[in-house]
Amino acid sequence: MLVSINWLKEYVDIEGIPTGELAEAITKTGVEVDGIHGPILDDEKIVVGYVEACEQHPNADKLNLCQVNVGEDELAQIVCGAPNVAQGQYVVAARPGARLPGGLKIKKAKLRGEASEGMICSLQELGVDEKFVPDHQKDGIFVFDEEVQIGEPACPLLNLDDQVLELDLTPNRADCLNMVGMAYEVAAIYNKELQLPSPTVTKADESSNDYIAVRIENKEMNPYYGAWIIKDLEVKSSPLWLRNRLISAGIRPINNLVDITNYVLLEYGQPLHAFDYDRFGSKEVVTRPAHEGETMTTLDGKERTLQPEHLLITNGEKPHALAGVMGGQDSEVQDDTTTILLEAAYFDPRTVRKASSQHNLRSEASARFEKGVDLTRVKEAAMRAAELYEELAGGTILGEMVEEGSTDREPVQITFERHEINERIGTELSIDQMNDILERLRLPYEQQGEQYTVTPPSRRNDLRILEDMVEEFARLYGYDHIPYTLPTGQSNKGGLTKRQRLTREVHAYLQKTGLNEALTYSLTTEEKSKHFVSPEIQTDQEAVKLMMPMTDLHSHLRLSVIPELLSSLQYNVARNQYNLGFYELGSVYLPNEGKDVLPREELRVAAAITGIWENHPWQGEKKPVDFFVLKGILEGLFNYFLKDEVIFEKANLDGLHPGRTALLKLNGETVGYIGQLHPFVQKDHDLDDTYVFDLNLEKVFNHVDETPDYEAITKYPAISQDLAFVVNAEITAKEIEDIIYEQGQPYLKTIRVFDVYQGEHMEEGKKSIAFNLTFQNNERTLKDDEVDELRERIIQKVKATYQAELRG
Repeated sequence: MLVSINWLKEYVDIEGIPTGELAEAITKTGVEVDGIHGPILDDEKIVVGYVEACEQHPNADKLNLCQVNVGEDELAQIVCGAPNVAQGQYVVAARPGARLPGGLKIKKAKLRGEASEGMICSLQELGVDEKFVPDHQKDGIFVFDEEVQIGEPACPLLNLDDQVLELDLTPNRADCLNMVGMAYEVAAIYNKELQLPSPTVTKADESSNDYIAVRIENKEMNPYYGAWIIKDLEVKSSPLWLRNRLISAGIRPINNLVDITNYVLLEYGQPLHAFDYDRFGSKEVVTRPAHEGETMTTLDGKERTLQPEHLLITNGEKPHALAGVMGGQDSEVQDDTTTILLEAAYFDPRTVRKASSQHNLRSEASARFEKGVDLTRVKEAAMRAAELYEELAGGTILGEMVEEGSTDREPVQITFERHEINERIGTELSIDQMNDILERLRLPYEQQGEQYTVTPPSRRNDLRILEDMVEEFARLYGYDHIPYTLPTGQSNKGGLTKRQRLTREVHAYLQKTGLNEALTYSLTTEEKSKHFVSPEIQTDQEAVKLMMPMTDLHSHLRLSVIPELLSSLQYNVARNQYNLGFYELGSVYLPNEGKDVLPREELRVAAAITGIWENHPWQGEKKPVDFFVLKGILEGLFNYFLKDEVIFEKANLDGLHPGRTALLKLNGETVGYIGQLHPFVQKDHDLDDTYVFDLNLEKVFNHVDETPDYEAITKYPAISQDLAFVVNAEITAKEIEDIIYEQGQPYLKTIRVFDVYQGEHMEEGKKSIAFNLTFQNNERTLKDDEVDELRERIIQKVKATYQAELRG
């Protein structure tokens, strides 16, 4: 809904209220303002001019030399190339110094040797959308078709200075789908008086009953129908003020007969329709459900096939309108129309909605009928239209409207106590405050002590129950004024749970390492559900199967995230993305015993990497992914969360490389695995070397100790030593590291493996492992002989345990 501020001012005094402030006030009371449009142009140097003389330019065939009266002592000479410029026209003249939309500044100039003191403008040059420009003026200047004051500002005359509010209305606020409804709303917000139309018409002695009768076949679909005959009409362009109002609402003016019904639609929210009476072909209007397969051609030129749930306006035989949606082509108002049948009716919202949706035919009329119009204001809207036909088209109104059905409405009454409102809002509204709000809203009410009985008018069909009244009091009192309180009782303060917090930290850590989060389906195929399941998942059952899967590709709940991650890698590699690192944090679903027992969810995190991990072209360095890249990511994660050590234990698992796979053990309990894909699996997925891990976060989180751990930074220096041992190839670095750590106490702080060597210059079946050791005492400087003693103790123990040799 578009609401013109200039138009709104006709009903309620909002002069002096900034449009931004008005929009904020409307939004705060429950009707959201999506935006403010305009003004298009507001420049006092753009004025009404009168062309006193128009002659051919002496030096140009397609230019004219115009002498224009712009309300000053001397005429302004303006060179104009428009084909429709002529003497005796009222035009829009932009004087020197004016600035047009797009930034064009008007200056004095010479055109082909003749001075030009301004510009005679077209509507397009003034910023008016092409679709609103009359056809006869699209290739030329704009000419006023009515007498106007020479020299007065032209922008207000063309409504270019207007601002328009764009409303985003909820379905229950159909009362605001018209200007009168918005006037009620704004008047209530600012406690202003209303100046509403009070239409009157001069009725001829001749009766509409002599021309038309009305018959309704289904009063549920059509509770009321009124028809009025108006004769002696003259089809012409609407006056400028009416065209301005339609354009501000986004409706293209057509002619006065059509524009009047559109104007009343916007003003009252009541759709009306004008049939050409001479083309209607009958003295009877019959509204009835359509016959199965019946057809009619609507105003847009399309033939519509109808169903019995659609309501038609017919002449007793032939359909002339799809009720509430669109008129028919056969009785369309045309340039030679002199007599119209004016329809003012109420149609059932559900009936209109079905016809509109099934024919994909949305109109301004259907939008209002669907949400419900004010039944008691149907006749008043028809009276307003008749008044305008009399005033703007010279029409003769034939007697009273011919009616069938009723506009009576059984009133709704809402009874409540003052305390019921206050308890629900959390306020202490007094009797006087509540009375003031009801009077501002113009809701009739009766008060007895602290009890109220409100009878909402028919324009407020959304007010039905106590809770509706609670909303009215709250929004008019002001949501900003409602006092706030904190919850009382035994409750926890807001914040994340431990699980939520740790989950977020895992996400943050993995993203910092360079991995990208992937989101894959929790559903997979039966075959994939068996692959890459971590050893600690103890189940002899199959993965949980869906009772009614939509496709075989998503028939089972996953037991591992890895299969779908590999599919994501394969998909990206096939599209020339080769360097990839994905992780996913989500649930796997473990079957429970019992037919009707839901599966047990277990939180896990998995990752898969392939391609180049680091690439430094300037240094000529490329590092492909390997086992230790992924192992380092995991070790960093464990160091971040855990005080207990996670052991990497060599293992053989299906689908993984037999020599590059390890179980992850926390306090002796398996919590996942890490490894390279088996070459056959890599080949099946068209991947190069690819490494994965799968980790049970439930078990990891159970071992997280969030007690702060602090160690003061010592001022005493550390001493670094390197040791390299030659041992049998099957001995792991971890085994030696454990002995080194044990023998190096109390001063050994860190151990780091920095080299493993096998090959030439090394006995077959042997390997060299080099360690960097750091010794430090937090309370004093270590002496050389203390470090030498620890070093010797380490060497002797490693030699004795693994028959190792110290490498020189």
